[in-house]
Amino acid sequence: MDYQYHIFSPYRVCPLGAHVDHQHGLVTGFAIDKGVDLWFNVRSDSMVNLTSGSFEGAVSFDLAKPVQVREKHWGDYARGAKYALRKRFELKYGIDGHLQGSLPVGGLSSSAAVLIAYVMAFAKANGVELNPFEVVLIASEAEREYIGLNNGLLDQACIALGRKNELLFLDCDNNEYRHIKFGGETGEGNTDINNLFEIGIFFSGLTRSLVNSDYNLRVFECKTAAWNMLAYTDQPLKPFDKTFLRDIPKSTFDKTRDAMPARFARRAEHFYSEYRRVRQGVTAWETGNLPLFGQLSFDSCESSIHNYECGSTELIAIYNIMRQLPGVYGGRFSGAGFKGAVIALIDPAHKAEIEKAVTEQYLAQFPEYEKTFKCYFVKTDDGARFV
Repeated sequence: MDYQYHIFSPYRVCPLGAHVDHQHGLVTGFAIDKGVDLWFNVRSDSMVNLTSGSFEGAVSFDLAKPVQVREKHWGDYARGAKYALRKRFELKYGIDGHLQGSLPVGGLSSSAAVLIAYVMAFAKANGVELNPFEVVLIASEAEREYIGLNNGLLDQACIALGRKNELLFLDCDNNEYRHIKFGGETGEGNTDINNLFEIGIFFSGLTRSLVNSDYNLRVFECKTAAWNMLAYTDQPLKPFDKTFLRDIPKSTFDKTRDAMPARFARRAEHFYSEYRRVRQGVTAWETGNLPLFGQLSFDSCESSIHNYECGSTELIAIYNIMRQLPGVYGGRFSGAGFKGAVIALIDPAHKAEIEKAVTEQYLAQFPEYEKTFKCYFVKTDDGARFV
């Protein structure tokens, strides 16, 4: 079939700022040059008909009718986009579309990329003009309220707002963001980073769903840590959905960390230490210090393992292998880090050796993933757009 419109919605990676967006922390990220393609035509009625090269079956529903309950099927993401858009706009015209992802599912926020593509497509079909940050907010709302994942804005922001060769820095408390050019040797932000920096992505072979992982549990543990701090210092408690670690000074944590249960103290320790690492990382990127930026990413992963307590045996194995290799500046789990993928910030001159070493050493430990383990190298890219 010939399609009139084509949207490319990139996957994203987060080198620093993991697991803190839902607590209104500071995050960084890149859009990458792999992602989701959605081709579509606008219909004269309100029906939506979708096929996919990545998932089995077809999806069909009426865009103009109230949203039905989730079916726990890949079509839920299209229905989620409909749900969030219908709260704001009248939707009269549906689409016939085909969806195709370019990498395995797991760790790169493919769900957020798909949601953003659907939001943009349904808006286009109905003459709704949205700026990129409005797309971020609508897609994030769809994932929280319809899909059921208590996420922040990190994934959607990287996907919709990313810029090639630039680091996205987002404050999830006030939603202010900026794009940071790499400083390089000149310090003038005009170094071609493609000669210095690419992103390795290692898929463990496991697949996962964040809704079915411990992701939401960790969100609640962070909020419970915040409640503990407020209670121990005799401050008024806020409703749980209005409670965020960002609102509590680190000095309060220092006074109360030994009093609260250790698991909650570890979650808070990750938040406050990640806040510091993001600040340091932004400066490292601005000044062209890739070794420091990479080391901070390693440190972030260590905190994810020991303080946030995520990471499967397989992901930790990949991380431990890659951090010993020449040409790897840094890296960490990608996504929530319960299964999925590991990212590495690498010197492109060492790609072949890195791929060979990680593949051989990982499969020596986990031969059962020989057919599903994958390694890719990608570059940064611009955010979601019509092609």
